[in-house]
Amino acid sequence: MTRFEILLAATALSGCSGSGEAVKTPEAPLHSRMLVLDTHLDTPLHFERAGWSFGERHALADDLSQLDIPRMQDGNLDGGFFTIYTEQGPLTAAGYAAALAHARKRSELIDRTIAANSAAIAPALTAADAERLDKASKLIAFKSMENSYPLGEDLSLLEEFYAKGVRMAGPVHSADNQLADSATGKGRWQGLSPLGKQWVTEMNRLGIVIDASHASDAAFDQLLALSKYPIILSHSSLRSAHDHPRNLDEGRLKALAAKGGAMCISTIFMSEMNMTPARANLFGQYEAMGTMTPAEQAEVTRQWRELDRTEAMWAADFEDYMTMVLRAIEVGGVDHICFGADWDGGGGLAGIEDISALPKVSERLRAAGYSDADLAKMWGGNVLRVLAAQGK
Repeated sequence: MTRFEILLAATALSGCSGSGEAVKTPEAPLHSRMLVLDTHLDTPLHFERAGWSFGERHALADDLSQLDIPRMQDGNLDGGFFTIYTEQGPLTAAGYAAALAHARKRSELIDRTIAANSAAIAPALTAADAERLDKASKLIAFKSMENSYPLGEDLSLLEEFYAKGVRMAGPVHSADNQLADSATGKGRWQGLSPLGKQWVTEMNRLGIVIDASHASDAAFDQLLALSKYPIILSHSSLRSAHDHPRNLDEGRLKALAAKGGAMCISTIFMSEMNMTPARANLFGQYEAMGTMTPAEQAEVTRQWRELDRTEAMWAADFEDYMTMVLRAIEVGGVDHICFGADWDGGGGLAGIEDISALPKVSERLRAAGYSDADLAKMWGGNVLRVLAAQGK
């Protein structure tokens, strides 16, 4: 039995759920039998909000967060990758310094928040850690980096973030940077920059999973070709569901699968994003909620929900999402699909508004004929396989 087969068997048969809410036996509800991971959780944005607690239940009616510990338990989400997100800024020494300070602060915030809720959740560094925590009825907190812009031109900083627990990172976000072209950028490098190619080598040396979400097609191709180990897309949709450069085409999904990687299906860009001036203004405020008073946060939420009633952000729903998921499985195969809905980062659709809706996905997958073993791979096994396949 290979390391992955052992890991997958443990995932499917371990005695307790990471949430502590359900026992993973054949008699337990379908979704609760799986070790369920999400590869892209933007919830750290909320960790610094005054008056907001990760350990307390929040509701979409009066709060913009889509994830907290009680709702993780509702949705049998055993854990995932909590993201150090850094907005793209200028490619200057000052820009890099500000981004690095932000990334360090966000990393420390994740650590403090997980430590403050240690009765329910604990940090993980390896696939074996995830298995161990799951058996101990603990939720699982991996750490990732969305946008390697904070590294500036000093790739030795990757080792610092590895030491801080980062086990997945992407080179780029919404605009071209010093490492790579963005899917929504102008194509400065026609893929990876010379420094970006060195970044791949250093990621492989350290054993950090390369995340190609947000990378341009050319950058994706080069990441796939250069990496010695399988890569992942932590939160991407299919271009056949909606023709947007942020999405992955089916040919590239097949190429990803052929090299052992995995695509984690998102809920974003299944339609054009209805980014009206009003919505753009609210997104700017949303990013700054950590600096607001509880009353100011409540007002942003009120305005957001009012806008939702008149201007939906996405013209897609749960049915559209499941159509895309099933097509992705058909193209990539059950060994190469996973989930990263982009919770708290713009994700969520009508019918799948927050993390508590995840059991609906499992029920649909089972209705489509997929087995418990198939679901175990897609919900967590494939992610852990990719993580375990890295150089360390």
